[in-house]
Amino acid sequence: MFRVGILTISDKGYRGEREDTTHLAIREALRGGPYEVVLYELVPDEPPMIKKVLRLWADREGLDLILTNGGTGLAPRDRTPEATKEVLEREVPGLAELMRLKGLEKTPMAALSRGVAGVRGRTLILNLPGSPKGARESLEAVLPALPHALSLVTGKAWREGHHE
Repeated sequence: MFRVGILTISDKGYRGEREDTTHLAIREALRGGPYEVVLYELVPDEPPMIKKVLRLWADREGLDLILTNGGTGLAPRDRTPEATKEVLEREVPGLAELMRLKGLEKTPMAALSRGVAGVRGRTLILNLPGSPKGARESLEAVLPALPHALSLVTGKAWREGHHE
């Protein structure tokens, strides 16, 4: 199983003004795959806090995959991509491009997502949109490629149909 962390970035969620249902949509999209969600946290749209969690989860916790959601749009406080880029060692633009491409099939608003994807150490990090629907659709767009990508990043053996 690939160990996964879900990081929700939301000022309103952090203050208790909005329930975080996006992490539930992400969990549902991962169901049935070789994924085990082992960590979840909700932080405000504060780059230092976002970077701290990403570093901790990648470096100390050794997660295979970190899925962020929220903060990828055009609002002044949407700073998730910038915070993520600061902790990445290598970007994987094709995954972010695929998420936007698939999103554009459903809504022109997908072009407004600034989410990035990349690698830190042996951890793959993906920025997903903050809405449950957008996060789920974006994740589903890359799910077919994720096991192979994670196998390459983590060094864990993977064969189509099962995890070794």
